[in-house]
Amino acid sequence: MKRFVFAILSMAILAGVGFGVLTAPSLYELVRGAPDTSTPAVADLDNGRELFFAGGCPSCHAVPGQDDRTKLGGGLALHSPFGTFYAPNISPHEADGIGGWTVEAFIRAMREGVSPDGRHYYPAFPYTSYQRMASADLADVFAFIKTLPPAEGRVRDHDLPFPFNIRRGLGLWKLAFLDGRAIQPDSTKSPEWNRGRYLVEGPGHCAECHSPRNVAGATIADKRFSGGPDPEGKGFTPNITQDKAGLASWSKADIVELLKTGFTPDYDAVGGSMAPVIRNTSQLTDADRAAMAEYLKSLPPVPSPPRPPKTSG
Repeated sequence: MKRFVFAILSMAILAGVGFGVLTAPSLYELVRGAPDTSTPAVADLDNGRELFFAGGCPSCHAVPGQDDRTKLGGGLALHSPFGTFYAPNISPHEADGIGGWTVEAFIRAMREGVSPDGRHYYPAFPYTSYQRMASADLADVFAFIKTLPPAEGRVRDHDLPFPFNIRRGLGLWKLAFLDGRAIQPDSTKSPEWNRGRYLVEGPGHCAECHSPRNVAGATIADKRFSGGPDPEGKGFTPNITQDKAGLASWSKADIVELLKTGFTPDYDAVGGSMAPVIRNTSQLTDADRAAMAEYLKSLPPVPSPPRPPKTSG
């Protein structure tokens, strides 16, 4: 009996040690390699502003219920099948926001989903897309955020049930779904297409909402951009590939108009979770909206995933 108990305890200890090693934030860099955090000596604030809005930063991090979208005190509740996440304060407040961060810490957070004190961030923060961004661009975003007004106040903790409240488990999730690859230009494509790809796949993180997800909450690679259940449980997001159920009948000019004004070719206005996205894309340059449209028009058709049957009641 003593040998049996000893064997069980030994297995439990080994399992605990193995879990601790495999889920350590430092292991990700050992497996994937440390991100390039080299940046230019002088930040480009205009570029930082453009990517700040392309990345949708104010949509999640602006204080709810007020019109100043540069007040990044956080607090927005993001509902999901895994629980409720609360967007943090990312204003340049030294204590409550990210004002005390270094640019290297910001880049690691955006590329690896790791906090300055070494904790995993949940992928409700779309670092799976932000990892595609160049370090110089991330440094520009950080520099632009530092020009905004600081906002006091820390945001409450996430409301997650067991086992999703165990952050260390995210180490395994990252090893499976975070590849650490930045976008590299495709020399066979035009500069406009490459810019559009960068904006859509990186800061714009369009696939995060417009793709179905697996049971682990990761986007399904071969179904990207085909639409799916809204991450917050508010219906379905549309297909944005060149499928007939998506944007096949839309022109490039139609997409540009949507990104600028929120109006569809049928003269309808988008609403719901897309409305704040349009508030962001309306701040972009005409050239960047056109580049995004160029890339979206190049996406091969992917059939939309089936919708669950409607329930009565």
